[in-house]
Amino acid sequence: MTVPAPELIHPTSLHPAPQTVRRSRRFPAGVALATCILAFLALCAISPTLIAPQDPYKISLLHTLRAPSLEFPFGTDQLGRDIFSRVVHGASYSLAIGLGATLIAVISGLSIGLVAGSAGGVVDLAFMRLIDVLLAFPALFMSMTVVALIGTGGVNVLIAIAIAEIPRYARIVRSQVLIVRTSGYVEAARILGQRRWVTLLRHILPHTVGPLIILSTLGIGSAILSSAALSYLGLGPKPPTPEWGLMLAEGQGYLRKAWWIGVFPGVFATLTVISTTVLGRRLKALSDGRV
Repeated sequence: MTVPAPELIHPTSLHPAPQTVRRSRRFPAGVALATCILAFLALCAISPTLIAPQDPYKISLLHTLRAPSLEFPFGTDQLGRDIFSRVVHGASYSLAIGLGATLIAVISGLSIGLVAGSAGGVVDLAFMRLIDVLLAFPALFMSMTVVALIGTGGVNVLIAIAIAEIPRYARIVRSQVLIVRTSGYVEAARILGQRRWVTLLRHILPHTVGPLIILSTLGIGSAILSSAALSYLGLGPKPPTPEWGLMLAEGQGYLRKAWWIGVFPGVFATLTVISTTVLGRRLKALSDGRV
């Protein structure tokens, strides 16, 4: 009597769960939440009146120090100004300083790193010793020093933060250039007589952009945090500008009486820094092949 052969079962059909788990790991909830927060902040920066139609500069002495309510979701400050409107409109200042400072720092660091790494010799040594000296100082202290030299204000804060962040980007680019320039295809291009600047732009530059993008994503959060810190110290935009750091400074004297003046700007600044950090770490994990 012939015994029928058992039915073959595909191994993947026994464990359908790991596929679902793998899909969820590709885009975890934390990354999704961070992306939503950044998208909301971008909308606040682009079209703040769509989120908060009230005038953030409007003074109403009849509504001073109102607690959060349906009429004023985040309460009012000592001059009766709506905190929610000021926080939403403040996103444009904080994000503009963070993105602008990071962009300037990335472009400057990329240029310095490419020149130092490709030139080598005395040029490389001079640039790296200067960068080592600048990296010895904390970025916030360096920003404060630059602001003290060039003056206060939003634009000067942007420039100061960018100058303080340039050494970090330049060092990363320079290390990438040193790795790429010894590769086989770069050596082959040199043997074939390709000009140095063509090799630099065609073969070396593309391999330095990837790590720089990931690092700049993390740098946006630190730039926003530095901007808030400088504004808190009175070195940034001046009143009545609805900037998060300045609002924190204004609400410092009202923490016991009207905590909402300083808490809500601080919460928005914290969420922005955390979201950019989460997104930057996710991009780094993807580039490293760990997910």
